[in-house]
Order: sequence, then structure tokens, then C-alpha cells
Amino acid sequence: MAFSTIELLGYASSFMVAVSLMMKDIVWLRVLNLIGCILFTTYGFMIDAMPVVVTNSFIACVNVYYLAKMAKVRARQRLTTK
Repeated sequence: MAFSTIELLGYASSFMVAVSLMMKDIVWLRVLNLIGCILFTTYGFMIDAMPVVVTNSFIACVNVYYLAKMAKVRARQRLTTK
């Protein structure tokens, strides 16, 4: 049973999202989920499935927003402890 490149991308995307949901650390969850969303968005473009593209693009933006917010909080905490 041979898989096409597109199918492998779809499986890799699903795997990344599934693995991200097993993370205890919220930063790792968001990073892995972001990677999965980027892969899924690419997959969606390749199979011409705009609902997949739109949904995963939105989720990727949400992940970027919260990662940036967490980085800002950590930077502020470092400044106050010095």
C-alpha cells in the first residue's frame, strides 16, 4: 500500500495535532499544535479544501497570539527579577 505525498502530509498533520494534545507544558502544546496547523493548512491547499485551510489558519493565528503573549509575560518576569 503506497501513500502519496499528499496523504503522508495529511497523516503527519494529524499526528502533530494529536501529539500536541498530549503535552503537559502549554508552550510545547502550542508549538506542536502550530506546526500541525501549518501542515494541515498546506494539506488543505494541496487538496483544495478551503474549510481545512481557513480553520487551521485561524487556529495557527490563535497559537501564535498566545505564544507571543506568554513570551511577553516571561520577558517581563525576567526584567522584574533582575
